[in-house]
Amino acid sequence: MKKISKLLPLTLSVAVIGSCAFSYFSYCKQYLPENNEKYEMVMQTIKAEKDKNNKPPEKKEKKAEKMDTNVDNTCIDWWFVPNGNHEAPRLNDKLSFKFEDYDAHCLGDTSKKVLYLTFDEGYENGYTDKILDTLKENDVKAIFFVTLPYIRDNQDIIKRMVDEGHIVGNHSNHHPSMPEVATDESKFNKEFTDVEELFTETTGTEMPKFFRPPMGKYSQRSLAMTKNLGYKTVFWSFAYHDWDINNQPEPEKAKKKILDGLHNGSIMLIHAVSKTNNEILGDVIKEAKQQGYTFELLE
Repeated sequence: MKKISKLLPLTLSVAVIGSCAFSYFSYCKQYLPENNEKYEMVMQTIKAEKDKNNKPPEKKEKKAEKMDTNVDNTCIDWWFVPNGNHEAPRLNDKLSFKFEDYDAHCLGDTSKKVLYLTFDEGYENGYTDKILDTLKENDVKAIFFVTLPYIRDNQDIIKRMVDEGHIVGNHSNHHPSMPEVATDESKFNKEFTDVEELFTETTGTEMPKFFRPPMGKYSQRSLAMTKNLGYKTVFWSFAYHDWDINNQPEPEKAKKKILDGLHNGSIMLIHAVSKTNNEILGDVIKEAKQQGYTFELLE
């Protein structure tokens, strides 16, 4: 037994693994009483080693590969051709690259009757709070694409958007043509990061990574640079002439145009500065729902 007691400190000081752990476990069961302090220490050591050895390997997150930005920077204007048949419009099919490669989107899920309501906010014209009221009354969530000046001048509205479950997306700092600033990576990136920083300062949360290119102007390079910043670029499959506050469409004609343009997976661009949109939004939502459409947020 003297020989055995001399071995205990040495055995307790080393990691016990594999067959050694089993042998030592058997030894302890045989020679040490279960209420012995050393027995408890040995059992805890063996259990810890066993748990460590049986732990599944940690999965390493793959880093997203950076897009090559040494590509064409020719400015392209976003356009679509509506068909009036409640089907997705014709889009630009002459591009030399694929939108999906750059995480750029103009349609949602076209397999079901779902609509994605989005608003562009460059400045406040007194209607956004009422629009938020209407969305809340109809249980609809939307994406608001905002510029830095809009956040700076309307912090309470921004907080309300977040509190009520809407997505606040990035619409740049200075509202430039993105291909024009894509020649300078630092300048390009600041159009995003300056907005992000003020949004976080205002809300205490990180800005969701959705971006709408000002004026719908883009290039292969600007899309690549946008994706490299972790953003999804969001275009649209429906829009109409609603942004000119001095030349607003008649409410009934506007409502008909919007409803005639509904289609599965439509990403709808609506300008919140529009008096007409403010007046007809509730009716449009109700009638769209009556036609079987639902409203969802992009993911």
